[in-house]
Amino acid sequence: MFEIRRATPDDARIAFEIRRLAIRQQCVGAYSQQQMLDWIQGAAEDGYDTLMEKHFYLGCIEGEAVATGMLDLDYREIGAIFIRPDFMQRGLGRRVLVFLEDLARDLGLTEVCLDATLNAVDFYRRCGYVGEESAVYQSPSGLRLACVPMVKTLG
Repeated sequence: MFEIRRATPDDARIAFEIRRLAIRQQCVGAYSQQQMLDWIQGAAEDGYDTLMEKHFYLGCIEGEAVATGMLDLDYREIGAIFIRPDFMQRGLGRRVLVFLEDLARDLGLTEVCLDATLNAVDFYRRCGYVGEESAVYQSPSGLRLACVPMVKTLG
């Protein structure tokens, strides 16, 4: 059974590992090998752990973390949706996304945005997000990645 729970500071390492594995699996072809290596370098303690203080969630199957997702209320932004590769193609990404959209709605937001990685643009379009223009995402670590800013009105 798939359950979503709020992450704790102790979950930072597993969340970072899920992110690392997902990037290595899903982003091949969308980004260069060097960009992917730069993207997955470091450790949770290099700043990723501070995300656990936000509305950061883990999707778990039988208590094992297999997915992540976050809602940043300050920016009305959904992010960090990553699925462990051996659990991809099971609809878990959509379930995490719907959970975060419902949370945003419950917290009074009428619209959410995100920066879709190039490999995920079609997924977000299928989920009702709109956006066509390419942009460059600048991470806190200085990494620059092409993305597509997208938005969705919550009904």
